Amino acid sequence: MYSATISSKYQVVIPRAVREQLGLKPGQKVVFVPLGQTLRLIIVPPIEQAQGMFAGIDADVHREEQDEER
Repeated sequence: MYSATISSKYQVVIPRAVREQLGLKPGQKVVFVPLGQTLRLIIVPPIEQAQGMFAGIDADVHREEQDEER
């Protein structure tokens, strides 16, 4: 387990071992998700990695007008 200290500017440095393990790079986006008394840090993948993310999903769009005609 790793720890970090919040600076007076509310900044936190991600420990080197964690950055290396996850392959984090400067400029990479993350999202903070508060969950009870915990805080989750979610890495936002680049859009290029999203291709094929939802393979097999039903992409048929049912609009209200179409539903009313049935």
